[in-house]
Amino acid sequence: MPGPHDLFARFTFGHPERAAAELRAALPPELVAQVDWSSLRREPSTVVDPELRESQSDLLFSAQLHGGQSLLFYFLLEHQSSVDRWMALRMLRYVVRQLEHWRQEHPESEALPMVVPVVMYHGPEGAWTAPRRVEDLFALPPEGERWQKLVPRFEYLLDDLTAEREEALNGRPGPALARLAFRVLRYGRAGELVSRLTGWTEVFAQVYAAPGGLEELRAVVHYLLEVGEPAAREPMWRVLKSVVGAQRTEELMRTMGEELREEGRLQGRLEGRAEGRAEDVLRILSARGIAVDEKARKHILTCTDLATLDQWFNSALTATRLSDLLASE
Repeated sequence: MPGPHDLFARFTFGHPERAAAELRAALPPELVAQVDWSSLRREPSTVVDPELRESQSDLLFSAQLHGGQSLLFYFLLEHQSSVDRWMALRMLRYVVRQLEHWRQEHPESEALPMVVPVVMYHGPEGAWTAPRRVEDLFALPPEGERWQKLVPRFEYLLDDLTAEREEALNGRPGPALARLAFRVLRYGRAGELVSRLTGWTEVFAQVYAAPGGLEELRAVVHYLLEVGEPAAREPMWRVLKSVVGAQRTEELMRTMGEELREEGRLQGRLEGRAEGRAEDVLRILSARGIAVDEKARKHILTCTDLATLDQWFNSALTATRLSDLLASE
């Protein structure tokens, strides 16, 4: 089940105009000037290979360059709320799979399109520390510089929101929701959210004044209620009251509370199903005499993805060793 960060990032940056605000911030200025941003469009979900769906917030866009060139840029936006050391390898896999898909769709082409992978990071554990180049993940033998020339070269763009001051985030060009989202993602889980909310009244009002503004505010409020500290609810109520009025604020907060309670019940049911399925997998392995070490047992029991657990369940029925089951993951 997608988490609050995934849902909010997808809602916000799934729209081309708001995605452009993020991509403009991540790309070098000289490349920003070459892109025809009016041509930016979100690719259909069928374009993204299902094998890439490790995160519900992966988004794919295409654009053209100024001057009428037919060259396409594919932007793969991956949002991260925690540091992932292996992100360079993960993004390389994304790019390769996208290019393979493109080749299948364009067998007559003699050249590949550019693929620009972008990672947005807003984790609470400080600045991004994972390598951005895949060549930095290799354990090189002596005289590493010579060997490094032989390993794959690949680098992704990083937009580290934690390294930006609020003034810089607010100064980014783009729709009001995008500018508010940058700050909400940056400070939503921070203790300073309480003291910063009042200063966001103007951008809250700008979001509300835009077409579909009430629905966009609902998404912001829903996210903050899920990830923010309880102490932030009172200042958030005051900001909303000044923007949409007392009655509508009470309606929003009440419906948000009901939705969160229902989501909590659904999440509980899904976790219960996952736990039962994991125990079924272990029971089958035990009955078939396949040893499971403590690390693997913990890995199976903590898995919450029902599709993976079902795959393990089916593999457990025929596997002859533990590695056969885990290889199916």
